[in-house]
Amino acid sequence: MIYLTRVENFNAAHKLSNPGWSKEKNEEVFGKCANENWHGHNYELHVTIKGNPDPQTGFVFNAKTLGDIIKDVVIEKIDHRNLNMDVDFMVGKFTSAENLSIAIWDQLAKHLPTDVQLHCIKLYETPRIYVEYYGGK
Repeated sequence: MIYLTRVENFNAAHKLSNPGWSKEKNEEVFGKCANENWHGHNYELHVTIKGNPDPQTGFVFNAKTLGDIIKDVVIEKIDHRNLNMDVDFMVGKFTSAENLSIAIWDQLAKHLPTDVQLHCIKLYETPRIYVEYYGGK
């Protein structure tokens, strides 16, 4: 089994806020992330797939094609957008890095060929904070 990772970057804004809580409670739990005027991140997205190399190409999957899928299915929808308001696959979801990584997985999984498997979504929200998602709920 070979693992192939493609890295992409995007910028997006969001606000973490539980509508059932007071402004003070949201600020206590989420800090600056509860800013009424939103805040943004320079995200780094690592998409890892796995499979066996094709004997005719030596590839698990063409890395350029993987990049094109990521850009078309995810990046074009979220780059320079407000995750709370502008992204169709985040509607009604809490816009944490955890939930965003699950939503990205769900978007990509349905666009990959059956001979490769999505292995991991690693999403860096900052250089010091990232989440990893391996599928399943």
